[in-house]
Amino acid sequence: MSNDESWSARKTRWLNRIHARGASLSRPATAFTSTPEPRTIGTFARGRQITGGNFLFAGYLVQAPATMIWELPMPDTAFEGELHGFTWLDDLAAVGDMHATKRAQEWTHEWVRRFRRGGGPGWTPDLTGRRLIRWINHAILLLNGQERHVSEAYFRSLASQTIFLSRRWKAASPGLPRFEALTGLIYAGLALSGMDRHVGTAMRALARECTAEIDAEGGLTTRNPEELLEIFTLLNWAAVALQDAGRMPGETHMQAIASVAPVLRALRHADGGLARFHGGGRGLEGRLDRALATAGVRGAPRHDLAMGYARVAHGRTTMIIDAAPPPEPESSANAHASTLAFELTSGRRPLVVNCGSGATFGKNWRRAGRATPSHSTLGLDGYSSSRLGVAGVVSGRKAELLVDAPTEVRFERDEVEGGTRIVSGHNGYKVSHGLTHVRTLHIGFEGRELRGEDVLLALSSTDKRLFDTAFDKSKFAGIAFAIRFHLHPDVDARVDMNGSAISMALKSGEIWVFRHEGPVELALESSVFLEKSRLSPRATKQIVLSGSAMEYATRVSWSLAKAQDTPTALRDYVKEDELAVE
Repeated sequence: MSNDESWSARKTRWLNRIHARGASLSRPATAFTSTPEPRTIGTFARGRQITGGNFLFAGYLVQAPATMIWELPMPDTAFEGELHGFTWLDDLAAVGDMHATKRAQEWTHEWVRRFRRGGGPGWTPDLTGRRLIRWINHAILLLNGQERHVSEAYFRSLASQTIFLSRRWKAASPGLPRFEALTGLIYAGLALSGMDRHVGTAMRALARECTAEIDAEGGLTTRNPEELLEIFTLLNWAAVALQDAGRMPGETHMQAIASVAPVLRALRHADGGLARFHGGGRGLEGRLDRALATAGVRGAPRHDLAMGYARVAHGRTTMIIDAAPPPEPESSANAHASTLAFELTSGRRPLVVNCGSGATFGKNWRRAGRATPSHSTLGLDGYSSSRLGVAGVVSGRKAELLVDAPTEVRFERDEVEGGTRIVSGHNGYKVSHGLTHVRTLHIGFEGRELRGEDVLLALSSTDKRLFDTAFDKSKFAGIAFAIRFHLHPDVDARVDMNGSAISMALKSGEIWVFRHEGPVELALESSVFLEKSRLSPRATKQIVLSGSAMEYATRVSWSLAKAQDTPTALRDYVKEDELAVE
């Protein structure tokens, strides 16, 4: 039993097991009400990995070509949870050949045999909802050629899991876990004979969750873009399933879809991936496009702040900036100290990035990924704009929450001087050093140049006294700071022009050049790129402007300009295989 698990989590786990065993005694469903159609789409490359015996889940790789999936050594509870959630069925279905089909059938029916009476870690509301959606989506693949007793056991298990969900969905944590549980209950209630009595309750509960978790402008309190995409996808699946069954989704349900769609468009880079902030990744390849197409909500991305982010898109270039306070402490278990950080993508090639979430690489990487130095913004040496502090309980587990966060974040956007200008600022260093960070970003309408200025200011007399105190403690060396620009691993960067510039070559053939002005030192240093589909952090580079604030106002100007376009003969379609295990 994990030391991080609370008493309430142990109680919840015990109740889940009791209700799972009770549900296994319930009256089974015998058939589908209509022929299921697969709506969840996996990845062919990942499916081939799995059929080859390479199991990469939750940042862990287990290589066991001849081993039943339920007999694998389980390196972590997150790894085991992903197995019991059955999202890998989507990947095997994407392969669809004889070997993938055989594994999908054997591993699914073996789950029924081993765990049908409530055993194993898979009997939680969110995992059960996730699993039911996949079992129903891929029912034709799972039942093709199977003997009658196997099919009957499969339907009995579907019924047991549906009844378990009807009794335990409230035990799912608010947010994504509860959306998964309720979407699974709607799916199963519509698809299985005799289970439609659960649909109405689930629809009303889903509407309440939409009201509680999604604000009027289509955002989440966690400000996690990838989490918003997952919830949006679930809402789409539930709406389509209801419509196919001749039932109208609730008004609140459809309003939530309509409000979230433009937010997600505003959080999407030119390469189709999401901005990586507050614990979220870029999203599964193609999922965002499919979700937006399914929703059918038309309209351009929002011009104002979307869930606290500003998006600027000119030419082939997109820039997304974190321009709002971090989530409140109760919603900050995965939040990052990323205020005023930005990401920039040119065409299909990310250039400036944030390091990302290190959650799959252990506690130290998780903590490092949340700190300000892991983001493309200014930070004071030894300080983040928000601090990790008080421990709380989230989803039954202890978690470090974000405290001492900026209480005021200013944002202005204007279309001026042949482009778009963003002026933003925060007071995250005011209490400790009396300093306010103001960042100005200007990107031309052609998307060929980004000009920036970072300013540290002591504004009021109180701020100046705090600055003087911090300055004295530094033994008159000044307040050390660094402005960081983390580069994507595919960017080939080198120091140029006798150390006065950094040139960056993208795989598309584009070349960008970074220059600066002000009392700082320019350096090209090592960095990491953290993505959950990898076994370990990827090595990359970062541009660092380091200096010390010696006065009440310190200004540093810099520019990032395109020196060479993508060659006209080159079509930049090739993308990195994100499923590589090295």
